[in-house]
Amino acid sequence: MTSTTPTTLRIGTRRSALATTQTGHVAALIEELGIATELVEITTDGDRSQAAGTPLAGSSSTGVFVSALREALLAGEVDVAVHSLKDLPTTPEPGIALVAIPVREDPRDVVIARDGMTLGELPVGSIVGTGSPRRAAQLHALGLGVEVRGLRGNVDTRIGYVTSGEYDAVVLARAGLARLGRAAEATEVLDPLQMLPAPGQGALAIECRASDGATREALAVLDDKATRATVLAERSTLATLEGGCSAPIGALAEVAEAEEPGRHELWLRAVVLSTDGALAVRKSASVLLAADPGTWPQDATTLGDRLATEMLEDGADRLETPARDQPDGDAPETQDPHTTARSAEVHDA
Repeated sequence: MTSTTPTTLRIGTRRSALATTQTGHVAALIEELGIATELVEITTDGDRSQAAGTPLAGSSSTGVFVSALREALLAGEVDVAVHSLKDLPTTPEPGIALVAIPVREDPRDVVIARDGMTLGELPVGSIVGTGSPRRAAQLHALGLGVEVRGLRGNVDTRIGYVTSGEYDAVVLARAGLARLGRAAEATEVLDPLQMLPAPGQGALAIECRASDGATREALAVLDDKATRATVLAERSTLATLEGGCSAPIGALAEVAEAEEPGRHELWLRAVVLSTDGALAVRKSASVLLAADPGTWPQDATTLGDRLATEMLEDGADRLETPARDQPDGDAPETQDPHTTARSAEVHDA
C-alpha cells in the first residue's frame, strides 16, 4: 500500500437487501486490497416515497436512486458509490469516474414459475409478471399465448406474486437472485436466443470522484477488462439507438477466443422490438480485439455504435412505441402493478 492509498473508504449504498448485498460484495473486494471499508446508507427521495406508499412524480426510480448516491459522492459524504451498471445513464456524469467494473455475474433473465414449470410448459392464458418493456416485448414475441402483466416490488414481493397464486410466473434478472443466494429458486434460465438481457445487466459499477486520484488508482485493479469491453459495447449500442429509437432494447456481448492464437474476439447481439413484440430488428456483429486490452474499450464502443447505426438504417427507429426515458424498465414498488413502467430495473438488478 502506497502512502497515497486511502486507509478507509466510505461506500454509499441504498438500504434495500439487494443494494446492500451488492455493496457488501464490492466492499469485500476492496478489503482484499488491504483497505478498510465503511458502508454508509443513503436514504433517497425514492426510498422515502416508497415507504410512504406514494409514487415518484415526474421521475423514474432509477434516476432518483442513482442521483442520490452521486450527490453524496460529490458532496464528500462517501468516497465510493456502487450501482447496478444497467441503471446508469449512458452519458457520463461530470465529476464522477467509473473507476471499475468487476467480473460480471450471469447476465441472463430467469423464470420463477409455479409447480417448477418453464415458460414453454405454462398453459395458454397463464399470467406472467414483469415491469420491463424489454422483457414484455420479448415474451409477446415468443408467441406462447401467455398474458403479460406489470409488476412492482423487491425480489421477495415479486416472487410472492407466484407463491400466492396471483401470477403463474415472473421474469427476473438471474444476477440479483444469485447475489441474494436465491438462484436455485429459478425454474428456468432463459437462453439469450429467447430473451436478450438489458445492456449492462449483471454488471456492477464502482464510481468515485474524478478528482480523487488516490482512490481511482487503488480501485483500478478491480476492473475486469473483458467485462468492461462487453458492457461498453452493449451500452454504446443503447446510447446510439436512444438517439433515434424509443423501443425496448436488448443487447448482449461476449469476449471469446479468436481463431488466431492469443487473440480475442468481441461478439455483440442486439434487438429492438415494438412493445407488442410483433416487429423486431435483430442484428449481430463482431470485432477482432487487439492484443493490448487497453484498446478494447474503444473497439467495444465503436462496435456498439456501428451495430446500432445499422439497426436504425434497418428501421429500428420506425417501430411504433411510446416515448422512452430509461434504458430498461421494471416498475418501482410504488407503481400500479398492472401498468408497465419505463423506469429501470432497480429492484432485481
